[in-house]
Order: sequence, then C-alpha cells, then structure tokens
Amino acid sequence: MSIESPGIAVVETGSTTGRESSSYVDWPAIFAGIVFASAVSLVLISFGSAIGLNFVGFNAREGAPAFLIAIGAASWFLWVQISSFMAGGYLAGRLRRRHFDATEDESDMRDGAHGLLVWGGALIIGAILAVGGVGAFANAAGNAVATATVAASNTAEGAADNIDPNAYFIDTLFRGNTAPDAEGSRAEAGRIFAQAALGDGTLAADDRTYLANVVAANTGLSQEEAQARVDQVAANVEAARQQAIEAARVARNTAIIAAFLLAASSLVAAIGAYWAAQKGGNHRDKNTAFTDVFRRF
Repeated sequence: MSIESPGIAVVETGSTTGRESSSYVDWPAIFAGIVFASAVSLVLISFGSAIGLNFVGFNAREGAPAFLIAIGAASWFLWVQISSFMAGGYLAGRLRRRHFDATEDESDMRDGAHGLLVWGGALIIGAILAVGGVGAFANAAGNAVATATVAASNTAEGAADNIDPNAYFIDTLFRGNTAPDAEGSRAEAGRIFAQAALGDGTLAADDRTYLANVVAANTGLSQEEAQARVDQVAANVEAARQQAIEAARVARNTAIIAAFLLAASSLVAAIGAYWAAQKGGNHRDKNTAFTDVFRRF
C-alpha cells in the first residue's frame, strides 16, 4: 500500500541512453580520414617520384645540380605530408557526428582532436609500411649480394670465407709474377695494408721498404720500379679510403637532415590536420556544400 503526498511530483529516470554512453571519438570518421590521407600521399609521392623528386638518388636527373634536386625533393615532401594530412583531417571533421550537448568551443576541440588522431594513425601505419618495405628490400638485396659473392668466391678462389677489400690493390703489386710464393706475399701485403688502415692509412717507412723488396723479388722489377709501384698502390688505397670516409660522412649528414625534416614536417602536418578538421566540422555545422566547385548535373 502506497501513500502519495499531494503536491509532490515523482520523476522516474531511465537508464543512460546509448548516445550518452557512447564515446566521443568517432572511429569510422577517423579511419576514413586515415585512408583518404594515405591515398592522397601515395598519389602525390608517385607523381613526385615520376619527375625525379625523391630521396633515392639526387643525381637521377642528368645535368641537374644535386643540391637543387635535394631542395626540390624536400619541399615536395613537405607539401605532400602537410596537404595529405590536412585532407584527411578535413574529411574526419566533416564526417564526425556531433553530440547534441557540445558547445561550439567544445565541438571545435573535438573536431580538431579527430584531426590529430588521423595524423597519428596515418603516421603509425606509414611507419609500419616503411619499416616493413625497407626490411624486405634490405633482405632481398642482402640475399642477392650474398648469392653473387658466394658464386664468385667459389669460381675464383675456391669458396673463400672472406673477401679482402684491398684484394684488387694487392694484386696489382704482383702482376706478371710466376714465383711459387706469390700467394703468401699477397697475404702478407694485405695484412700490412690492413694494419695501416687501422691508423691514418699511411704505410710505415719500414713496411714500405719491405714491400718494395718483396715486390722486386716476386716480379723481377728493379728496386726503383718496385718502390714506385708500392707508392702508387698505397696512394690508390688511401684514395679509396678517403672516398669511403666521405661517402659515410655524406650518408650520415643526409640521414640527420632527413630525420630533422621528417620531424619538423610531421609537427607542421599535425597543426594542419587539427586546423583542417576544425574547418571540416564548421562546414558540417553550416551545411557548406561548395556548390560552385562540385556542381550536380
């Protein structure tokens, strides 16, 4: 038995509605933005690669300065990354379903957050694809080089375990030799050059004189001719060493510049995706149709 007091209203509240319990994050809109941003990026990168704007080789275009090609490739990469993320962010903001209880400022914030999620998701997917692609390419290239090396070694040197990087230069010391101890002399000369490479690349005076004597004894050259040959080979080895050092320096500097460019452009792209998503949300709320651009026939 219940007694109802007059003048008192009883309000029954039901369970929380599905709309109120759902997340503010609209994942379908985010996924759509990621797909769109990736597609735009792929198209623009393919176009840039077709005209030589890539980081694979700055000397790909004959007659064009490598420095200018590098600047053009960096500028194009920056444009591609920013524009693709802005396109994906705008689409996510335009497609996001707005909750009825959000103020204008809060709605703009949520739209921008969806743009950032598009940016983050696309970066993660791009990184996974890049690492996977580079890894697969490196494995394929490594297997091909290993196969070629083993085949050459089996044919020429009876399956040698290691290839001396100075082998070519050492061979030039003993051209025309028929002495039975030539192989031992080559091995010893290789060790001498390898020891010099551990320092500044300069042969010690004693080693240089000894090599000249060994070359003279094995090739039949005069002492002066043998000394000249040793000096020439030593100069060739040092030149190759300096080229390797310069190539390593250029590769290291290129990697540093590329990493800085990637980080800087990614931050700028994040700002662009946030702003574009807010624009997309504003156009959604105002029912902006761009009838002058997309006409219906």
